[in-house]
Amino acid sequence: MEDKEQLIMDKLTKVCTCKSITRYKIKRAIEHGCEDLESIMDRTGAGTGYCKGKNCSEPIQFLIDEYWENK
Repeated sequence: MEDKEQLIMDKLTKVCTCKSITRYKIKRAIEHGCEDLESIMDRTGAGTGYCKGKNCSEPIQFLIDEYWENK
C-alpha cells in the first residue's frame, strides 16, 4: 500500500498541465493495463492538450518505466 503522503502528492501533482491530469490518474491507468504512452493518452486524455504532449510525454514515460521496474 502506498504511503498516505505519497498518495496525497500524487493526487495534487499535475503531470499534464494542459489537461490537468494528475500523477495519480496516470499511475492508476498504468495499473489497469495501459502499457505505453498512447494507451495512457487514450484513457486519460493526457498529451492531447495545447502542447500535444511536449511537456508531459517524458514524465508519463518515466512513470511507466518506474512501474515496470518495481513490479
